[in-house]
Amino acid sequence: MAGLYIHIPFCESRCIYCGFYSTTLAELKEQYVEAVCKEVQSVRREEGVKPFNEISTVYLGGGTPSQLSPFLLHRLFDAIKQNCGTISELEVTIECNPDDLTDEYVAALQDLPINRISMGAQTFSDERLRFLHRRHSSQLVREAVERLRHIGIGNISIDLMFGFPEETLEDWETDIREAIALQVEHISAYSLMFEEGTTLYKLREQGKVKEIDEELSLKMYETLIDRLTAAGFEHYEISNFSRHGFHSRHNSSYWDGTPYIGLGAAAHSYDIDSRWWNVSNVREYIRRIQHGESPIEEREILNEETRYNDAVMTALRTRQGLSLERISESHRQYLLTQARPHLNNHLIALEDNYLRLTRQGLFVSDMVMSDLMMV
Repeated sequence: MAGLYIHIPFCESRCIYCGFYSTTLAELKEQYVEAVCKEVQSVRREEGVKPFNEISTVYLGGGTPSQLSPFLLHRLFDAIKQNCGTISELEVTIECNPDDLTDEYVAALQDLPINRISMGAQTFSDERLRFLHRRHSSQLVREAVERLRHIGIGNISIDLMFGFPEETLEDWETDIREAIALQVEHISAYSLMFEEGTTLYKLREQGKVKEIDEELSLKMYETLIDRLTAAGFEHYEISNFSRHGFHSRHNSSYWDGTPYIGLGAAAHSYDIDSRWWNVSNVREYIRRIQHGESPIEEREILNEETRYNDAVMTALRTRQGLSLERISESHRQYLLTQARPHLNNHLIALEDNYLRLTRQGLFVSDMVMSDLMMV
C-alpha cells in the first residue's frame, strides 16, 4: 500500500509566508497536466517501483490545485484510474483556496472522485488575510463550506495559522471559535513561520514586521489544544486535530513510514529503502517528460541510521508515538538511553512499548526529538 501525492504548483499569486515550490505561470497548466499524466504511465511501468502496485490514498497538493479547471482535473484522474485502478473507495483529497470554490466549480467536483477537501482558511481576520496576501475573505470560507456540504462533501479540513505580528491571544481565540463553528471534520493549525527566501522573512529582516514572543506563541498553542479537544476534536498529531474517524489517512502515511509516490515538479517519493525527488522547476519538469527523460533530480539510499532518525522525527509527532518494534535492537538501546532524562522530566512517556510525547513534551518537541536522533 502506498500514498499517491501529485504536486500542482500553480498559484494565482504568492502568499508572503509560503516556502513550497510554486509558480504563477498559468499558461503552462495544460502542458503540466499532460506531463504528469505521462509520468503516471512511466512510473507505473518502472520495474521495482513497489509502492505503485496498490494505492491507498490520493492527495493533490500545491501550490493551489483548485487553480486547475475541472477539465484538467478530469484528465488527471483519468490517467490515475487507467494506471492505478479504481480509486472510488479511497481517501482522495484536493487542496483548495476558498475563493476558487464558486458554485460552478463546486458543482463540477461532483463528477470527480474527490471526497475530501483541504482548504486554506488561515485566519478569519480579513486584515490578517490581506497581510498574508491571501485572495479570499473570511466570509468566502464560510460560503465555500456551505457549498461543499450542499454537494455532499462530508470530509472537510481547514488550515489555520497563529503567531501573526501583533496578534493577541484574544484574536487567536476568535479564530478558533470561528473554525469550530464551521463544524468541519479536521483542523490543521501551524505557527506562522519566517522561512528564509520568503517575502515574510525579508520583511522581518528589514525590520518591517516582528515575530511575537515565544511565551505568547506557546500560550496560543496550548489554547488551541484546550479549545479543540473540549469541542470534541482528537489531537492525533502535533499540528492536526480531527473528529473521530476523520484523521488524514494520506498525511498519516508520512508519519507511520508507509511508502508514497510523488508526481510532478518538486514532488518527493519514498519506498523504505530510498527516497527521491523531482526537479523543482516546472519548465524543466515538462521538458524532461516531453523528451522521455527522468524528472528525478536526486535519489538518496537510506541506511539504518537515517531510517532511525526518520522514525523518531515522524512517529513522535503522533499521539500513538514511536513503536519500539519499528527500530532495530541496537538503535532501541540507544533510543532508551537518550530518552531517560526526558522520561524523568515527564516530557515523554513509555507505555505499551510505545514512546510518546506527553502534553508537556509537545511544547518542546523539537528539542526532545533532536536529543533522541543520532548525529
